[in-house]
Amino acid sequence: MEIQTVKDAKLIDNCNRHLNYLRISITDRCNLQCRYCVPHDLVPKLSYGEILTYEEILRVVRIATRLGISKVRVTGGEPLVRKGVYDFLKALVATEGLKDVSLTTNGVLLKDNLLKIQSAGIARINVSLDTLNRKKYREITGYDDFDRVWQGIEKAHDMGFYPIKLNIVALKGVNDDEFVEMARLSFRYPFHVRFIEYMPIGQSDFSAGSLLLAPEIKDRIRAIGNLVPVQGVQHDGPAQRYKFEDAKGEVGFIPALSQHFCNKCNRLRLTASGHLRPCLLADHQEDLKDLLRKGCSDQELANIFFMAIRHKPSDHNLASQNPTRVCSQMRAIGG
Repeated sequence: MEIQTVKDAKLIDNCNRHLNYLRISITDRCNLQCRYCVPHDLVPKLSYGEILTYEEILRVVRIATRLGISKVRVTGGEPLVRKGVYDFLKALVATEGLKDVSLTTNGVLLKDNLLKIQSAGIARINVSLDTLNRKKYREITGYDDFDRVWQGIEKAHDMGFYPIKLNIVALKGVNDDEFVEMARLSFRYPFHVRFIEYMPIGQSDFSAGSLLLAPEIKDRIRAIGNLVPVQGVQHDGPAQRYKFEDAKGEVGFIPALSQHFCNKCNRLRLTASGHLRPCLLADHQEDLKDLLRKGCSDQELANIFFMAIRHKPSDHNLASQNPTRVCSQMRAIGG
């Protein structure tokens, strides 16, 4: 492959997709054990030395911005469990070339740390919340933390975080009786309520056959009003955006299986273990950590980005009727 200069090159793949969005998993650790994410026989966690340091992550991001990355989302596992995360977020936000830095969290540690998050320069947060029922929350996550999470969400709203996105994985027979109530939140708050089709990633105790797809979810919540399409803006993700008339917020759908958005995917993922993945729903990845720790040049790291995008598939191979399973665990790849 022809060596390209970091200064001039841009991340445009074989399908002419301009990749400008990097999701970063800073840890594979989590303080919840959601049944669709973590199996009972827990997958071994990465040791401290196997995870990229913050300095290594920031170096990768600086190179990525020179290749056209302008949007970054910090994820986990649960990113707020990693020591030093707030100083890291501040340094990340200050990185030249980044126009959008946001955070995905399960919300357990949100309430007591919102000022630190805000002081770091983060204004946009996503909170994973699959139920509004306290008892069901414990059944899904293994912990009785619903009140703590909801208080954190309300406090974030009061402090002016916007948008606050609530990510709901649609689980048939588990939370599908709450979809209408969840959608109603968009009338009371300016939240973006997002329904996500369950994706079979890694080992879990949840049946991949229990699928609820976006068209059915839409039909269910139309019982409370007409869904009006919302015009997308720069740096939008893959969600199909709508709002109810007179609602303060929005509802969205991420149809990863029923209507995949691969043709306009603009994402790469940096895993907690230091690998660059061109696709969430494929197991191919390129090793950055080994080069970083051998004292490589910026150009050598940039070339790994170009190697990764050569392997970015035109579409994924997960079918809504008979999905295969991605081997890697979601918590380690920044899903």
